[in-house]
Amino acid sequence: MQYIKLLCLSVLLVSCSKENDENLLTIYTSRQPQLIEPLMEQYTEKTGIKVRLLSGKAPELMERISVEGEETKADIFMTVDAGVLWQAGERGIFENVESEMLNNNIPEHLRDMDGKWFGLSKRARTIVYSSDNISGSDLSTYENLAYPTWSNKLCLRTSKKVYNRSLIASMIDAHGYERTKKVVQGWVNNLATEVFSSDTQVLKAVSAGQCGITIVNTYYLARLADDPQYSNLKLHWANQDGRGTHVNISGAGVVKGSNNKAKAVKLLEWLSSAEAQEVYAGANKEFPVLKGIKVGQTLSNWGDFKEDLISVEKLGSLQKEAVLLAQEAGYK
Repeated sequence: MQYIKLLCLSVLLVSCSKENDENLLTIYTSRQPQLIEPLMEQYTEKTGIKVRLLSGKAPELMERISVEGEETKADIFMTVDAGVLWQAGERGIFENVESEMLNNNIPEHLRDMDGKWFGLSKRARTIVYSSDNISGSDLSTYENLAYPTWSNKLCLRTSKKVYNRSLIASMIDAHGYERTKKVVQGWVNNLATEVFSSDTQVLKAVSAGQCGITIVNTYYLARLADDPQYSNLKLHWANQDGRGTHVNISGAGVVKGSNNKAKAVKLLEWLSSAEAQEVYAGANKEFPVLKGIKVGQTLSNWGDFKEDLISVEKLGSLQKEAVLLAQEAGYK
């Protein structure tokens, strides 16, 4: 049995050298390397600091950092979803960081209050529908999708994915446990198919007519936007008359065992700057955390939206309840 499967990817360094180098930063990341390599290449050009990426699944990376302790080569842990960042913080992986720049650039609700981790991009999770058989004017909220009106018309990604657990967590915060469970039970009753393993699969099922509606992260839709085959997929911003559309983050923090903490902080600060935030908004099709950044055409076409301003820390602290609720509601 293999203990940990990790792929060591270097941005500007071929080998995974164990030598301590004050001009080398190592990031353990569960993000897809191709999404962040361009950012790291820019940073190296700008500063001369080399960046090495070691990628894998978030639980395995957290376990590795914990096992390595003070001997870890990780300077930064970068991942997706506030729930995972919160778990890493609870495990004592992060160093508390005090940075005026990070605090100024990143809204308070998108970062840990003790400076353990910081949101670097926003990921809206909202309703997408097929214009072939659904009218956007009939849609309103996540909760509305539990109504019998949508029987046999809903497709969902599995609740085992942290994105959906965080969405459920936000609903628990808004409505309480029992009311949220009734909503999720309604979703399950309205499913047209078994749950899917990815947002992309769900979107393709909606486009093909297997169902009419789903809930996905917007960047998955953006990646299909230029393909005429999926032109029937339309976005609806959920809960605009209430708390707003659910927003999660990708983010990072400085690892407690890092030997280059000051330089790691400088990299996080740069990732929150306008220069880096434009890359998040353009190439990655995510929403910037820094105000005033122009987004790409696809995101711009969707228009402005009201976002749920819940502190993303709560999305982490309510994860266990969200998992239990999904099980009780029969949401696989």
